[in-house]
Amino acid sequence: MFRHPTALISPTAHLADDVEVGPYAIIEDDVAIGPGCRILSHAQVLQGVVMGTGNLIDRGAIIGGNPQSLTFDESIRSGVRIGDGNSFREHVTIHRSTQPDGMTVIGDRNFLMGHCHVGHDSTLGNLNVIANAVLIAGHVAIGNRCFLGGSSVYHQFIRLGDLAMVQGNSALSADLPPYCIGHETNLLAGLNTVGLRRAGIDGATRMELKRLYREVFQHPLGPVKSAAHLLPEAHSETARHFLEFMAHPGPKGLCTPGAG
Repeated sequence: MFRHPTALISPTAHLADDVEVGPYAIIEDDVAIGPGCRILSHAQVLQGVVMGTGNLIDRGAIIGGNPQSLTFDESIRSGVRIGDGNSFREHVTIHRSTQPDGMTVIGDRNFLMGHCHVGHDSTLGNLNVIANAVLIAGHVAIGNRCFLGGSSVYHQFIRLGDLAMVQGNSALSADLPPYCIGHETNLLAGLNTVGLRRAGIDGATRMELKRLYREVFQHPLGPVKSAAHLLPEAHSETARHFLEFMAHPGPKGLCTPGAG
């Protein structure tokens, strides 16, 4: 255990015995930090943050700041819930929920590189890689095993499905289906075939996804209705997940194929 004498730790914070706290770090009231976590120099873990085991909060990161909302009431009690094994690199910011007793939620084993931002009420699943300077607005839902390229930006109230991949400097304001590659502004560049192979998705399932991708986006009914129409034909759970995501889009609609 190492807790630097310049760190400011609230007496109401609950830290496991082996939590490391670096110089000038700040840990506020009612924070709970599990075993094996490291809070490095000048990092801030603010009121209402609850985290599991083995997380890294790197230099200058701020976890649990107030939402960037003109109508937010700062007296609302809310927070950020973090799972296990995450890495939040230097100057990452994650904002607490706008809802009373609500949580912005980060799952397990996510890697957020330097200067990323996650807005209020967003959710990240597990095993995501978020490259440098990615900006995620409020109420964004990100699945598992996604890769978001550097400096890409994400509008509020959109979803990114599992194993999605996004080109750097892209801007998304519509849902990105599972297993797909997003680029530029709300465009799809096909399936994330490399990611599917690395995730252990078998060849037959990958071929099924390729067929369904082609049929959904070429169908005269459009992707939403065609995905619902094709659901009974899905042979694998992976294919069903792909079609169900598109058959029930969020309020911003779906990204669609295009050359840019």
